[in-house]
Amino acid sequence: MIKAIIFDFDGVILDSERMMYLVMTKMFHDYQTELPLSLWSQAIGTQHGFDSIKYLEDKAHVQIKRDDFIAKRDELFHQLIEKEDVLPGVRSVLRQARELGLKIGLVTSSRGDWPLKHLKRLGISGYFQTIKSTDDVQRVKPDPALYLQILEDLEVSPKEALAIEDSFNGSLAAKKAGMTCIVVPNAVTKQLPFGHVDGCFNSLQDVRLKRLIQYFSLPVKR
Repeated sequence: MIKAIIFDFDGVILDSERMMYLVMTKMFHDYQTELPLSLWSQAIGTQHGFDSIKYLEDKAHVQIKRDDFIAKRDELFHQLIEKEDVLPGVRSVLRQARELGLKIGLVTSSRGDWPLKHLKRLGISGYFQTIKSTDDVQRVKPDPALYLQILEDLEVSPKEALAIEDSFNGSLAAKKAGMTCIVVPNAVTKQLPFGHVDGCFNSLQDVRLKRLIQYFSLPVKR
């Protein structure tokens, strides 16, 4: 029986994945260069993989001051993200989880102060009993360390927890931890392969937790 629900942050609660891609696309266009979504999406949900600045240098035949580029990127990104509300269905699923008596946690491959700031801004920080971030582990998603730590915090077994992810790296981490995982792909991650997960939804507005938990509790092979 599912006793806990664990949210990813970027792309599940806040539409930050799409916003960052929009910013990066704009900055690439300043160098008359395209940023392929197929390459960018490889780094979503983790901190490794695709080096976008190195890619831009190679394609545009320029040398970029990395710190200046990142500072400009972050300034543009924060201007956009501060105006964003939670993604559709997030508040509904949080309320459903509370009504069902589920423990609620959050995992992110970002630094811990990032989700905390926005959870408070959005008025939903009180729902979460514990948060695990890159500050707490040596290896982030797709390594299962974040999920294994939060399961320990919530005092539930992997089979007693449901993860909600939007990326390949995040969902792979949840499955490596032995958890049930559903994905809600966004505009940036919808082209990724999700054949390894237990369910896929267009939006959290489509999720009815009680029904979902009953389904995952059925003693039959799905």
